[in-house]
Amino acid sequence: MADPNTIYKMTVLTMLDKVDFPLSNTQIANFFLEYDYTDYFTIQQIISSLLDSELLRCKSTHGNTQYSITALGKDTLRFFEDKITPAIESDMRNYFAKNGMEFKNENAVTADYYKSTDTGFQVHCQLKEKNSPVIELTVHVQSKAQAEAVCKNWQEQNIEIYTYLMDMLIQ
Repeated sequence: MADPNTIYKMTVLTMLDKVDFPLSNTQIANFFLEYDYTDYFTIQQIISSLLDSELLRCKSTHGNTQYSITALGKDTLRFFEDKITPAIESDMRNYFAKNGMEFKNENAVTADYYKSTDTGFQVHCQLKEKNSPVIELTVHVQSKAQAEAVCKNWQEQNIEIYTYLMDMLIQ
């Protein structure tokens, strides 16, 4: 039987290989917690190890960290794919069947901000469909509080904002 950490690593890689969008730290960790495979701290160590080995890449925003598998990760997964048991495969299928659309929607809407080279902050908002941007919007605001408000409102009202902009641009 394989070392549990090897199985956990291959499970994370398999999860990321099965989807066509990045998964958040929470989405990955919840799989392991929901099916009682391991604890939160172990899965964080596993993710960190996969990042250090360049089998994963991550993109962090102020509110979220998302992971995707690298080419090296895909190669490694093919080498060790026999470490994933049919039971784990079944649990993964069930997890994605239950949560897949929600995950896709969560990852389709992003908003992040950063300090502007002048004064204030730049807020970058994006709505994606099938991993391609439908709209990208960057706005300048004066304060961090405004930047956080724009990010929050984009997350909650992106469809209404997109629809409004399209109506105004197309008329």
